[in-house]
Amino acid sequence: MLPPSWLLIGALLVLTATAGESTNKIILPQILNGGVSGGIALGKHPSGSKTVVLGPNPNNAAGGGGGVLVSTGNTVVGSNGVIVSGGVANAPTSNLNTVVEEPEFTEYIENVTVPAGRNVKLGCSVKNLGSYKVAWMHFEQSAILTVHNHVITRNPRISVTHDKHDRHRTWYLHINNVHEEDRGRYMCQINTVTAKTQFGYLNVVVPPNIDDSLSSSDVIVREGANISLRCRASGSPRPIIKWKRDDNSRIAINKNHIVNEWEGDTLEITRISRLDMGAYLCIASNGVPPTVSKRIKVSVDFPPMLLIPHQLVGAPEGFNVTIECFTEAHPTSLNYWTRGEGPIIHDSHKYNVLPAHHGFNGHLLYGLALGRERNQWQLCIRRIRFDSFHLYTGQK
Repeated sequence: MLPPSWLLIGALLVLTATAGESTNKIILPQILNGGVSGGIALGKHPSGSKTVVLGPNPNNAAGGGGGVLVSTGNTVVGSNGVIVSGGVANAPTSNLNTVVEEPEFTEYIENVTVPAGRNVKLGCSVKNLGSYKVAWMHFEQSAILTVHNHVITRNPRISVTHDKHDRHRTWYLHINNVHEEDRGRYMCQINTVTAKTQFGYLNVVVPPNIDDSLSSSDVIVREGANISLRCRASGSPRPIIKWKRDDNSRIAINKNHIVNEWEGDTLEITRISRLDMGAYLCIASNGVPPTVSKRIKVSVDFPPMLLIPHQLVGAPEGFNVTIECFTEAHPTSLNYWTRGEGPIIHDSHKYNVLPAHHGFNGHLLYGLALGRERNQWQLCIRRIRFDSFHLYTGQK
């Protein structure tokens, strides 16, 4: 068996022969109880420096390094971590292995809610990134968006930046002019052996919009019929639709159900009457401004109705007297005055036919319910004489 000094010289020759391969990593062999398992060995060290186990330390008794001699590069180190030859002497260390920490996420990705058309950015913070890369993906679309500084997607609204003042720890995904289809989970991934991932959710809200092609327009119905008004609106969240009358009158769903407003896509009125005639507002809202509305005019056709408030009118001879009647109809009726069975009365030196005057709507007049098309007609008889007293009729 060769003396220990020959073992040391032989190991140094091995070290010299392999010094040119410093680019390869050499792992430190296992050292058990001051000895070397398997004698002289070569391997890869995690730190990247070349490590060679030389064998027993001949200077153990002299206090050189003690135990086993290990060479890393041009430095010979004892098993207790003390430099024996080459390099600079260091303090003893309990372990020569370099611990390399894997990258980790330092913060959660915040969930973001943004109106369509705005710009948004999502941040992914990582420490100990080293040579690993950070990628952004749209999970629902299975689309890779960015890898490190490079944009992979062809979507021109996507870009990526990192915080230069934070040692590149935070990587931001930017989405400009957000669309509704951008909604979903976004994944930040680090390309470790077992990929590390975390998610953030982007919620895109859209203000309500009424679809005229799917909604009712102005409508004309006969009195007593049933009517159904539709209003279709899109948006995110789904809009709530309410119905109101333009003049704030109450809505008669039927004779037994009268409300101030109605909620739902459809407004149904049973046995509609002339009092239900007017403009109805369909109002769509979902908490995202602005609220929108559509005005739908409902016209109810019904036959003419005639009301004479004063059927008997008297006046002294030689004075003027005015008689009147009220008509209600839709469409508007043709009205005229006659004296008895005589011809139609026109303006003359004796008669003055006053034009129709549109009266109040939706009121009770002399016990009759008058709706939206009430007109007042007047006939003035000048300097009444005895032969002027007669039956005058308002025709419709």
